Amino acid sequence: MIQGDASIVRRRIVLHFPGFEPLNAQAHRARYARAAAQSARVWDLSFDVGPLVDGAHVPFFDVTGALPGATGTGATGMAGTESRVHIFDHHRLVALLAEKPFHRRLLAGYASAARVVRQGGLSGYFRHAWRFGLFFVFPFLLVALAVLASLGVALAPLVLGFPAWNLVWSVPAAAALFRYGLMPPAERLHTLHLFADWELAVAMASLDRPDVDRWLETAIASARAVLVEARDTGCDEVLVTSHSMGSTVAAHVIGALLEREPALMRGHRITFVTLGGAILQCALLRPATRLRARVGLLARAPGLDWLEVQCLTDSIHFYKAQVVAASGHPDAPPARIVTIRLKHILTAERYKRIKLDFLRVHRQYVLGPDRRASFDFTLMTAGPLPAFDFATFSQATLPPIPAVESPAS
Repeated sequence: MIQGDASIVRRRIVLHFPGFEPLNAQAHRARYARAAAQSARVWDLSFDVGPLVDGAHVPFFDVTGALPGATGTGATGMAGTESRVHIFDHHRLVALLAEKPFHRRLLAGYASAARVVRQGGLSGYFRHAWRFGLFFVFPFLLVALAVLASLGVALAPLVLGFPAWNLVWSVPAAAALFRYGLMPPAERLHTLHLFADWELAVAMASLDRPDVDRWLETAIASARAVLVEARDTGCDEVLVTSHSMGSTVAAHVIGALLEREPALMRGHRITFVTLGGAILQCALLRPATRLRARVGLLARAPGLDWLEVQCLTDSIHFYKAQVVAASGHPDAPPARIVTIRLKHILTAERYKRIKLDFLRVHRQYVLGPDRRASFDFTLMTAGPLPAFDFATFSQATLPPIPAVESPAS
């Protein structure tokens, strides 16, 4: 490829919005480094992942992708593609929701579930992606069954015709069974973590929690500062990536900037990528008017390409759903959907080991590959190819890895 070729990205700014996980920016950077090491082996490349920097606006780390045949030095002293990855993690919100007393987590989770049902979410989930509807029902049904089993133990003396004074021991026994016998196995299936996830989903839809709204405004201000810096220093591509619940956060953040300062986006090549995105988790709730409006702004924004990366094996997203139309914008340009297959990315042994672990499958979008495939998170965020090019790749047409000549000094 010749110097200045528009098909090559030499300098990229990444704004990454992770999913609902109790991981801070340092943990996300460590995960990225592990995935980059796997990608480097698979693609015969070199990805040099720098240390996390606690930037003025949001933590970031730099990644240098060295390409086959590249010689000389680039703008920062190394050959290849330079990417700066800004991490907009929301681990503080996860901690706020998850580190409550046990009984409060249960009550808050069921209150959120009731709001989802009342606000039209449940019917919308089964209408657009029935497996996501089952994902919603799963943790609440599992804990409800544990409650019913414990209630049966508590009332057993009365059912069996024993005197009522036996409730003195049966009720505490039932409470102990629920908390220490039935809930630990349920928690190994991440039930209480999912309770907190739904609490945040309701808050992101309604925008009626001051603590969540303050965090969101901080993220919007930080993203604005990153984009201003990208405009002032120059880059070939601005890439916004988001995973799972992070897709709703990214839609709010970038959509709010389009609302307030549409000129800020002009002059950039922007690609908005959702990975196992769950925007409809929130957008299908009736109070989510601001979120749905922001989805429309993203879809109609000039110079912004929207790519939805989806996977049939992953049940925790809206497979094949048209997010833009389902959010109330049937006349807007739809997001480009790209489907991937985990059996193409992973070895048969690893795929067999994880395919029944629905959360592990859902994380694979941001993890490393075992073999070359049409999608690779590290290659998209730190490689030489424009992110939207991944819309054209398949197992028959894998991402090409060109040699990049270094810029002239």
